[in-house]
Amino acid sequence: MGLSRLAALHGVATSFSPSADVTVSVPDDTVIAVLAALGVDAATPAEVGRSLAAAESAAASRLLPPTVVIWSGEPLPAPLAALPPGALLTVDPEPGTTGAPSPRPMRVLPAPAKDTAPDAPRTPSWWTEPPLGVHRLTVRTPDHHHVTATLVVAPDRVPRPPARTHGFLVQLYSMLSARSWGMGDLADLADLAAWAGRTQGSGFIQVNPLHAAVPGSPTDPSPYRPSSRRFPDPVHLHIESVPEYGHVTEPGRAALDDLRQEAAALRDDVLNKGALIDRDAVWALKKQALEIVHEVPLSPGRRAAYCDFLAEQGQALEDHALWCALAEVHGPEWRAWPEELRDPRSPGSARARTDLLDRVDFHCRLAWLTDTQLAAAQSAAREAGMAVGIVHDLAVGVHPDGADTWAQQNAFAQGISVGAPPDAFNAHGQDWGLPPWRPDALAASGYAPYRHLLRGLFAHAGALRIDHVMGLFRLWWVPDGHPPTEGTYVSQDAEAMLAVLVLEAHRAGAVVIGEDLGTVEPGVREALARRGVLGTSVLWFERDWDGTGRPLAPGQWRQDCVATATTHDLPSTAARLTGEHVTLRHRLGLLTRSLEQELAEDAADTAEWLGCLARLRLLPEGEGDEEAAVRAVHRFLRSTPARMVGVWLPDTVGDRRPQNIPGTWDQYPNWRLPVADAEGHPVTLEDITASPRLHGLMAVLAEDREARTAPPGARPS
Repeated sequence: MGLSRLAALHGVATSFSPSADVTVSVPDDTVIAVLAALGVDAATPAEVGRSLAAAESAAASRLLPPTVVIWSGEPLPAPLAALPPGALLTVDPEPGTTGAPSPRPMRVLPAPAKDTAPDAPRTPSWWTEPPLGVHRLTVRTPDHHHVTATLVVAPDRVPRPPARTHGFLVQLYSMLSARSWGMGDLADLADLAAWAGRTQGSGFIQVNPLHAAVPGSPTDPSPYRPSSRRFPDPVHLHIESVPEYGHVTEPGRAALDDLRQEAAALRDDVLNKGALIDRDAVWALKKQALEIVHEVPLSPGRRAAYCDFLAEQGQALEDHALWCALAEVHGPEWRAWPEELRDPRSPGSARARTDLLDRVDFHCRLAWLTDTQLAAAQSAAREAGMAVGIVHDLAVGVHPDGADTWAQQNAFAQGISVGAPPDAFNAHGQDWGLPPWRPDALAASGYAPYRHLLRGLFAHAGALRIDHVMGLFRLWWVPDGHPPTEGTYVSQDAEAMLAVLVLEAHRAGAVVIGEDLGTVEPGVREALARRGVLGTSVLWFERDWDGTGRPLAPGQWRQDCVATATTHDLPSTAARLTGEHVTLRHRLGLLTRSLEQELAEDAADTAEWLGCLARLRLLPEGEGDEEAAVRAVHRFLRSTPARMVGVWLPDTVGDRRPQNIPGTWDQYPNWRLPVADAEGHPVTLEDITASPRLHGLMAVLAEDREARTAPPGARPS
């Protein structure tokens, strides 16, 4: 009983429900290990008693939590509403806050004896709401109690998309152009956005996370297991677009020409010889080129812009660049570095900052160059008329050996990985190999790591997609040495996580999209919708699960979502319609039943959807035509009220191959495939934009656009 109470006080679950009528108890040793990762000793019954007494005493004496949230225009939160009469509150505004009054104490007045009038004020008369921002709150009580806390004042919701719109979803690395150095880059992204906005009326381009990867041989190709989520990866740079590239003189110019020829050979291997995208080979060439370009002095204006960037990013960028420089010397596993370098604040690390100054500057420069090309891509999108522009993706966590875990060691739980519990789709659960942030450390810091992360991502984004958005509420923690089945949920302060997200999105004028597929805790979707966070709805999963189980009619779909036919973790639409995804999983040994059973069930599912499309008159060509069926699927998406409709770019050319198959590692080339046509031949960006199949599919969405812009009473042709 004591262990359960102690766990509850720290947000650690002692049971979970994989389905509505099933409750599973969490093993005690899991709870003990998770509490230890939160700095709570529960190793013995005596320690449980001592830790419980300390936690209950702290809770009883705590006047305010470390971070307090106020939603603008809404009633005061309980911690403030419950302050004793006579207490003095002082709000020190966030630096740079415009229009903020000078700090002025507010004295808490006694509440009226009874106030039940319908028009009673929503907030007490003594309260003056501070401006939006992250402020410092100080409270002094009449009995001389003194406490400070972070005060987050957020708008009630994030911005909405300007209008119903459609766009493309693409894994950037997979989209090579005729000028790419072996994988898609930021110039390709800008080019796609400019073309899509101007010729297709698209409102957005959604890409995979562009976070910095852990260097290695080989590098982990997954964009969802990065070294740092705070800074982008310079492997996405388009070398020729760096202004200093044009000022390189001999012998550097000849060396650059040689590197371009090697890059062309890499590109040819992928496009014409069936090679996989080799991120390591691409980076080896780009890094050499960037080192040559780095020797060119910056012009005065460029130097000033770079210095501004360094000042804006501050310590976080310096730490990231130092980690990159140290990884070049000692390898990327920082826990194996000399002990004096494992702490970014140690004297040894301070000496390294001086000894490796040139390399630290090089990596800082790369971060700046990548930032400028991200800005250029968003500018190209908006100049092309896109209402949203580039939609960036936030991975759920970081690699345990990466730059973020080195620089922010106190913020991460040690000896823990996040994943997913066992459920109807995966009886073994999942371990993603990603260490979680400690909720208590985040709260104590006023959510500073999270705020700075979001601010960096929103800087050049029209929208941000949050992978596994349920992680804002709770995450499945798996202690080292335990299988995923022996994990447990650890809760976040969802109000604070949401408030920071909404505030930063508001400041950037950006939309927020939550990937809310899979097991979702009751109330989570409603809480996200209340704050304007769009959900993610994939056609094949949208059924009347509480009733007939049949495909959900278009009019019954939620409005506040991005509607798609597939994602990077799912089969392409062509593979789904033809059943090829089942035979692929059979070849990989992933099926739990016979191939015949799986094919029969899949065929029945597909036939039901095709029948639905036919009944809705969305398949005028009749069944048996694959391209027509793909168009019908997108007519269906168009007929839903979804605010954003996403088209998986490989679907536009009939690609059969998924970019990632969860549960595989060396069995399938995850994250290394170029976009290909229906025959499996890789295609360039130029090929894609000229594809008759693409134009036929996009005509379906053009019908929707014409219908929305036509005068009243007009009908699209």
